[in-house]
Amino acid sequence: MISIKPVSRHLSCILCLVLGLAALPNANAAPAEQTAVFAGGCFWGVDAVFKHVKGVTGVVSGYAGGDASTAHYEMVSEGNTGHAESVQVRFDPARVTYRQLLQVFFGVAHDPTELNRQGPDTGSQYRSAIFYTSTEQLQAAQSYIGKLTAAHVFPAPIVTQVVPLRQFYPAEEHHQNYLALHPYQPYIVFNDMPKLTQLRKQFPALYQ
Repeated sequence: MISIKPVSRHLSCILCLVLGLAALPNANAAPAEQTAVFAGGCFWGVDAVFKHVKGVTGVVSGYAGGDASTAHYEMVSEGNTGHAESVQVRFDPARVTYRQLLQVFFGVAHDPTELNRQGPDTGSQYRSAIFYTSTEQLQAAQSYIGKLTAAHVFPAPIVTQVVPLRQFYPAEEHHQNYLALHPYQPYIVFNDMPKLTQLRKQFPALYQ
């Protein structure tokens, strides 16, 4: 098995210091629950990472970028539906901000410099993408990527797409909460468990 290398602790520190995202949001604010959609390779590991972030109230694995008629695992796996394996993240912005979710997405959940692949998985369905649901999310994502690029956090260019969310389609039931239900499956052990370890080490204030 080929493992996906998480961002190093040193790069994580750069993310926190340069971008100023380490502090938790003001608990006195009480905005409504919000939704974010991210794609970063196989949805099993990305799902598990965000489920362990404080302030996240729910995560669903699914598909985004294509049509309803092709939002099925067998079809998406062919790589020509326009869909990317994605996760829908519901979060309480009084406890965790969208910018902090971006920090986790780029710092732990996947490698944003891999084009149409992620570790051992290849194809456009495994591309890196942010499906924004508001102008605020678009601006935050573009600004964040710009700062990462200016700070030379990664040794290669960031290839993450930032595109509007047309529709999110939940994946089949056996793909939901996959890591928690199959912690000893070889793919999970080699590719996804290290992401949770890095989340706990690099972002202890966000880990739950």
